[in-house]
Parts: sequence; structure tokens; C-alpha cells
Amino acid sequence: MEQTSAQPSSHSTGSYCVSGARNLKKDPELFQNVAEGLRRLYRTKLFPLEDTYRFHDFHSPALEDADFDNKPMVLLVGQYSTGKTTFIRHLMEQDFPGMRIGPEPTTDCFIAVMHGEQEGVIPGNALVVDPKKPFRKLNAFGNAFLNRFMCAQLPNPVLESISIIDTPGILSGEKQRISRGYDFAAVLEWFAERVDRIILLFDAHKLDISDEFSEVIRALKNHEDKMRVVLNKADQISTQQLMRVYGALMWSLGKIINTPEVVRVYIGSFWAQPLLVPDNRKLFEAEEMDLFLDIQSLPRNASLRKLNDLIKRARLAKVQAYIISSLKKEMPSMFGKEAKKKELIANLGEIYTRIEKEHQISPGDFPNLAKMQELLNGQDFTKFAALKPKLLEAVEDMLANDIARLMAMVRQEEASVPSQSVKGGAFEGTMSGPFGHGYGEGASEGIDELEWVVGRDKPTYDEIFYTLSPINGKVSGAAAKKEMLKSKLPNTVLGKIWKLADVDKDGLLDDEEFALANHLIKVKLEGHELPPSLPEHLVPPSKRMSAQEA
Repeated sequence: MEQTSAQPSSHSTGSYCVSGARNLKKDPELFQNVAEGLRRLYRTKLFPLEDTYRFHDFHSPALEDADFDNKPMVLLVGQYSTGKTTFIRHLMEQDFPGMRIGPEPTTDCFIAVMHGEQEGVIPGNALVVDPKKPFRKLNAFGNAFLNRFMCAQLPNPVLESISIIDTPGILSGEKQRISRGYDFAAVLEWFAERVDRIILLFDAHKLDISDEFSEVIRALKNHEDKMRVVLNKADQISTQQLMRVYGALMWSLGKIINTPEVVRVYIGSFWAQPLLVPDNRKLFEAEEMDLFLDIQSLPRNASLRKLNDLIKRARLAKVQAYIISSLKKEMPSMFGKEAKKKELIANLGEIYTRIEKEHQISPGDFPNLAKMQELLNGQDFTKFAALKPKLLEAVEDMLANDIARLMAMVRQEEASVPSQSVKGGAFEGTMSGPFGHGYGEGASEGIDELEWVVGRDKPTYDEIFYTLSPINGKVSGAAAKKEMLKSKLPNTVLGKIWKLADVDKDGLLDDEEFALANHLIKVKLEGHELPPSLPEHLVPPSKRMSAQEA
């Protein structure tokens, strides 16, 4: 392959252009959209560096066009019988080809669940030669894997926005790892680099994390930002047991995932069956809503995720170039090559330190030392390339200039399609109506009642109102403030309650407005959020005509 920096674009029009460049070489690239921009930057600036310094042998196969164009993907990982396949069925509200559910280890394949006009299955060997699918580089894992890989296609509204990857259940014991016939953790790492969300599922009854599961989680080490944890089947245990299980899970994860941040854990029962222990119903509903919102945001944030992944890849490729060129530089030209190779591999940690200081690179950007030493053993150091500054300059230019322009384009694309989110299946069930999350609770209480909901407690509020010596049927802000401060809510919250309750904006509260203020205080004290504006059902009866006219 020709080793050059980026060529000027041949496009005469584009989505962005920075004028005023003095020479053709420095002219910015012109891109129609973010996906095309990422694809062109990768091909012209990053790929030459990767190819020269054997990035694809050490870290990750080259990216394909489909990697930049594909829909957001969600990867489900977990031990057997944690409900991975049932979770997918729950999201789509539909069975998919190849689906098997049971208490024993049932899913022994990687199944890519994707949208298609006709329902059917594409086997792994056919899947990896399809240029429209982002799986071509999986052929490197061989037939043992490809015989355990397939794509289930079906027409489903959820799959119009995302694709879902179901994985084999993880078992404990050395036997299971050997019998797979392929590197399970490496396959998961390949998917992790390309998906938008990784969901780790745990069963509230089987919380032990097997050796292979620990290995898998460590393989996902550089993708914590994509990781979410689901504690499934939580309706099968009592609240007290749930607290203990949650604590044990957080402790176990803390030992495996070495990050200062706590991983987000969603607790619930992700299937369409009655809850066995309904005590925590509200908690499960709130957690499911949060998880659904997270998944629904994926299409909107897909371009940003691909941009972020390309930056991570470029940083690693730069480090790879420095490591390989350093090893090349140290090799003798004639004798003692094998002995020098062993010495360099043994002292790789010192080479890391030298490169880190010389090029001001963060220690977190370096690949795992032990894994790198293992991979280097099978390489011929004499065939390594020396440092080529032009290749590194092209990548530096991409990170310093092109990425910033693409970031602006990401924001433009997000603004042009603000409603882009996952629709259909379980995502529709809680969108609106009486079973929508929070319906009839907090500020929504009484939303479908004929009577004014505040009227129920108004006699109690009236007693307080008349002790404040109202003048012409109204109390002043100062008088109302003294009473409202008894709630011990912060001034910022009480100020918002005042704005909502002072419906006629006269700076005073009549008996209905005072009752409304107290009702909103009660809503807040019960742990609910205040509405941004006063809902129609909370407007005092005497103010409804004037509110409608306004």
C-alpha cells in the first residue's frame, strides 16, 4: 500500500469548508456527512499508519466501509440463564429465528439480530463475505467460530434503529473454554470495539462471577464507557435480599472493573410476565424506563460514538508506531538478532517508559504489556518499519483539525434529526396513557379526575391560610414565605413552587393559589419532580377561564 498522508478531496461541494488555506496540501477535506468523513479520514490518514506498523496483527483488524455506515449495535453478555435472549424478545415483543430459551445453556451461538424485509437466518460463513454487513473481519476467527455465528433477520420496528448481538452463555470451568474451539474473549473484544452499548446481565439468584466471565469483563476493559449492567430476575427475591445481592454485585464488579467510577446498574425483571414479588414494582418501572431511554438515545449518538472510537484507535495506532519503530531501531544489522529480540521483549516495559517520556504519551494509551510481549514473540523484528514522520503528521493533523470539524458536523446532524430514537416493541408500551411511567403520581396525580385534586386537602391548607391574616383574600409573599420555609426545602425549589402557584402573577397568593403551593410542596417532599409549567389539571378552578384566554 502507498504510504502517504491524506490527499486533497476531489469534491467540489461539501458539508463544511474552511477557506483561506495557503496551499493545496493544507486545504481541508470536504465531506457530505459524518459517516463519509470518518470513512475518508480513516482510509487516507489513519490506515496507512496502521498498515505500516502492523496494527492489524497486534490489536484490531482494519475497519470496513460497513463499520462506518451500520446501525448502532447492542451487545448482550452474561452467564447462562441470566435472561439475555428473553431480554431481546422483551425489547422486540417478537420471537426471532434461531431463538432458544431455557434454564439450561441454550444459546450456543453468536446471533446478530438485524432488520430484514423477510424473516430468515444467514449462516456465519455467508455473513462474513457480505460487504453490506459489518462482520467481514470475523473470518479471522476461523470455522470453529463461523459455525457458531449467524444473523437472524426479521421485520421489526425496533430493529429499524438498532441491531442486537446475542452471545453464548458463559459457563464456569476450564472444560467449557477449551471446548469452544475459538478465542471467546477475543471475539467479544472484537464486537466491543464496534458496538455502541455493552449490556452485562446478571441473575439475582446466580451472582457468582466465573473465571471465564471475569476474563471477558477484563477483555472489555477499554470500553467501560459503553458498559451497562442489568441485575435481572430481581422480582424473585425480597427487598432485603435484593439489597444484599446489589451490594455483593457492586463489590464483585469493583474487583474486576478497575475504574474509579461506579458502573451503572439497572435492577428489574426484563420480561413480559407477572412480578413474583411485586414489592419493588415502582423501582423496577423507574429502572426499566432509565434503561430504555439509554438504549433509545443510541441512534442519536451513533456518529459521536464512531468518532470517539476512531480517536481511541488513532491514539493506540500512534503508540504502536512508536513501539515498532523503537524495536526496529534497536535491532543489529548483522549478527545476534535473535538474542537482541529476546532482550528487547524482556525490557519492553523500559521501552514503554522511554516512549512515554519522549513523546508525552499517557500511560493509559499503551497496550497491555504481557499481551504485547506474547505477540512480539512471533514477529520478525527485522521486517519492522522505521519511524516515518509524515505518517504520524497525517494522524496528528486528523486529530488536531479534521476531528474538530467533524465534531461540529455531528452536532449539525443531531440538530437536523432530533427525534431519531428507537421505536416499537417494549419502547411503545410505556410512552403514554395510564401505564406510562409516573402517570397519576406526583404532579400528575388527578390528571384524569373531574374534581380539582388540590381540593381534597384544601380545608387543611385554608386553616393555615387564614392564620396569615390575608388582606382582601390574599396573603403577601413575605407571609407565604415564612410558612413555606417550614418545609425545609431549598430556596431554589420554593422559588419555583412560588412561580407555579402564583397563577395570576400578581405577587400575592389567594386561598386556592396558597393551597396549590402547599400541594406542590407535598409533591416535592414525596420525592417527585416539579413540572416545568403548571399542568392544566392543577390550575385552580377560579383561574381556568382566564388561563385559557391567556
